[in-house]
Amino acid sequence: MASLNVNIPHQLSREEALVRIKKLLEGLKEEQKDKISNVQEKWEDTSGQFSFTAMGFDLAGNIEVNDTSVVISSELPFMLSLFKGQIADLIAKKAQELLA
Repeated sequence: MASLNVNIPHQLSREEALVRIKKLLEGLKEEQKDKISNVQEKWEDTSGQFSFTAMGFDLAGNIEVNDTSVVISSELPFMLSLFKGQIADLIAKKAQELLA
């Protein structure tokens, strides 16, 4: 397993960042519906847990919405760890679009 940690800075209020970042998984479900299934998320205040299956691999992680950044962390299965950089870039790009 490889650790994936993405830190996305923002200039929004914590509440607005939380509202927007919750749309990240919804957007992924719609845009990648042919590749992603079984999407689950659970939120407690500004901390969230997520899980989904992507191309046969189960992924899970955490999202923490802070005053000036959003931190997304996960453990990638070995086969996906080869694409860690691409996955981190995709997550950062999508999150930055939402938090702009």
